[in-house]
Amino acid sequence: MNSSPFSLDKWGRLFVSWQTFAEGFLTTLVIAVLALALALLLGIVFGMFSSSHLRGLKGVSRVYVEFIQNIPLVIQIFFLYNGLPLVGIMLDKFTIGVLGIGVYTGAYISEVVRAGIQSIPVGQMEAAKSQGFTHVQAMRYIILPQTVKIVLPPLTNQAVNLIKNTSVLAMIAGGDLMYRADSWASSQLLYGPAYVTTGLLYFVLCFPLATWARNYEQRLKSHDVQSAVLPQKSKKVFWGSLPELSKKGAA
Repeated sequence: MNSSPFSLDKWGRLFVSWQTFAEGFLTTLVIAVLALALALLLGIVFGMFSSSHLRGLKGVSRVYVEFIQNIPLVIQIFFLYNGLPLVGIMLDKFTIGVLGIGVYTGAYISEVVRAGIQSIPVGQMEAAKSQGFTHVQAMRYIILPQTVKIVLPPLTNQAVNLIKNTSVLAMIAGGDLMYRADSWASSQLLYGPAYVTTGLLYFVLCFPLATWARNYEQRLKSHDVQSAVLPQKSKKVFWGSLPELSKKGAA
């Protein structure tokens, strides 16, 4: 038998156990989708808080962002897994994964949303309020729709990071792809094929998102360049027509 860690017979044993990796892949995908939904919700809310004119809301947002971002995700997962039971709160591993990763990523998304909101000219908010919009209505109908286009690429990058961060659940036997792969590799002593396959499966999830974000960002840059040129052309046409308007007005 070939002693190479990547010999064909070892790959054959891995393919026989494909269901183990498929279950882990599916668990990782479901956790990632639910955690991303939670992260988006928290990110939008706290991103709006950060952009609010109320100091109290800004303070709450800064506490959340600084506290979560400056504590490693592994520590937060261990707290949910080992700390909460000490006060009588028992969560299953799936819920810990969704809650822990969602709250952690939400802190980063809130900063992306804040930056996107602040990139919109202040005059648009003032104009909306002059038309009778409340702050919340102006955010909902005027500011946030424009922010979406700006924040999509960094939001997609955060989604990629979230998917990769699900691998920390292997430390609490979370049933995710990394845990299933590590458990199978340990039982079969086939670490090479197991980890290569796991890496490729993560790649399948992350690479399309990263590629789309990069291409979308390039399209935005191209659109911005075209938008910067078009007003100059229209400006020449407009000012060129002013003398004719003046003559008509004088007549």
